[in-house]
Amino acid sequence: MQKQSLKKGIYILPNLFTTMNLFCGYFSILASVQARFENAAVAILIGTLFDLLDGKIARATHTTSKFGIEYDSLADLVTFGLAPALLMVLWALEPMGRPGWLAGFLFMACGALRLARFNTFASSSPDFEGLPIPAAAAMNVSFVLLFSRLSISPEPFREVILVMMFGLSFCMVSSFCYKSLKKVSLFKRLTFNKLVGMILVFVAIATEPWILLFGIFLVYVLSGPFISLVLHSSKNGKETQVDKGA
Repeated sequence: MQKQSLKKGIYILPNLFTTMNLFCGYFSILASVQARFENAAVAILIGTLFDLLDGKIARATHTTSKFGIEYDSLADLVTFGLAPALLMVLWALEPMGRPGWLAGFLFMACGALRLARFNTFASSSPDFEGLPIPAAAAMNVSFVLLFSRLSISPEPFREVILVMMFGLSFCMVSSFCYKSLKKVSLFKRLTFNKLVGMILVFVAIATEPWILLFGIFLVYVLSGPFISLVLHSSKNGKETQVDKGA
């Protein structure tokens, strides 16, 4: 009975995309060990696309399953937890000794906790509590690609990178509110103006991809604390008005 249930719960298409996500993580680890850091970073970025598509395809084709959710989390831990942590340690933090490799471990551990919390505590909210692990990984790799594009050595910025790793780790396990891309449908009709806007955004990114992607990911990472601060201030304001009315 269990075997029959398992067979019914495994769908080829979304899990194929998840496997490609996992492959990107594996390739990134190999590239990092071989000191091909730009290739490692690009592989993780490609992994984020596969991670975005597998869930959307599963929901659009009604092929979501418990197996797919668990498999996706395991793939995410490799591609967006272990791979970027190893990349940042070998690229910049290894000469710092214990603080450097501990920052990589903390990033991976907080990513695992973030995934476990997401799978365990189901939420009706379309938004995320805490920074999603793919976004945290993308922030790391966009840093590597930005430095590569501008031909900057990471050596003078090791302390900044270390602080960034700790900050991203904290954001993943925080209660900051982050907007979700789940609202964006790939199978929904768009107005002509929105289509033109998307094409313009694509052209802008294609012009200077590493610089613009770094800016986009940085804004997204900072949006969580900003949104949470605004919501907290708004909530406190309403409570003050209620107290005054009472």
